[in-house]
Amino acid sequence: MCAAVRRPRCPGRPLPYAAGVAAAALALLTAAGGPAAADPAGFTLTDPRITESSGLAASRAHPGVYWTHNDSDDGPYVYAVDAATGRTVATITLRGIGTPRDVEAISVGPDGRIYVGDIGDNLGGSWDHVWIYRFPEPARLRDATVTAEQFTVRYADGPRDAEALMVHPRTGRVYLVSKKQGGGAALYEGPARLSAAGVNTFRKVAPIDLWVTDGAFSPDGTRLVLRGYFGARMYRWRDGRPQDLGGVSVPLQRQGESVSFTPDGRTLMYGSEGRHSQVEPVALSGEQLPDAARRDDDAPQGDASGGGATDGRPGDRAGGTAPSYGKGALVLAGATALVLAIRSLLRRRR
Repeated sequence: MCAAVRRPRCPGRPLPYAAGVAAAALALLTAAGGPAAADPAGFTLTDPRITESSGLAASRAHPGVYWTHNDSDDGPYVYAVDAATGRTVATITLRGIGTPRDVEAISVGPDGRIYVGDIGDNLGGSWDHVWIYRFPEPARLRDATVTAEQFTVRYADGPRDAEALMVHPRTGRVYLVSKKQGGGAALYEGPARLSAAGVNTFRKVAPIDLWVTDGAFSPDGTRLVLRGYFGARMYRWRDGRPQDLGGVSVPLQRQGESVSFTPDGRTLMYGSEGRHSQVEPVALSGEQLPDAARRDDDAPQGDASGGGATDGRPGDRAGGTAPSYGKGALVLAGATALVLAIRSLLRRRR
């Protein structure tokens, strides 16, 4: 039996037991917040050939890789950039197309093909047609020359200057946004399937109150982001139409030209023109998060189904998500266990 004066150092159970309970309680508190995923870091485009990065798209086939291209006067080239280093890991040369005039945007479709928008018009909307190029995303990242399809595009209401091209990740339909039109912009919808045999007419479906330099759909197709030089807006995508959710933060950049969602849909990656330009992340939250990301956040721990939040569910608030009562209960239980463990420890040390 232990001597009374040295009771706190008794080699028995109380101290380790209480410490173990406290550690378990702390683990519960940590788990209540869900797995902590590291936010993506920004990166710098180190390739000296990329001086006017005008479009940005996250690769579907190669995690951590982004596709980009120069603006006009570069040629039929697309670059794959490793976000971990900023280095170009593949240069794709397009053949089978004409001479690009003003390449402004890039997007990856659900069919595993890359769409390049030669849709700019530095003459203020005087060209009666523009082009979209399409080629399969390569399975292996290396310098290559590929044969691309070329699609002729016209607008139903006349020529437009545009810098945003987005391919919906579910339907595969292509959308363009004019850069300006009477001080604003407009969203245009292409045919259900592009045809290389004739003209593809794009029709206006919604006005856009922004000077648009690029846009992107979220990976689950429920959000559309459009950016300008100094601002951006997020839209809920429903029934083929945008519903404005408000402004999104944009980093201060030399000449903000591009935007892409990360593959998990939680972060926007903003790019700029200029030599050694930076691609900078901005994390999303609340209603601006795509539905798939919000469902993951609201799902109980260990629920592999990913079920949970749906549009318009009770408890939704602008700019925030519905409260998670399961997580709240877990936090309360963990806090209670921690308090009891500490009290037990103090009693046994008297």
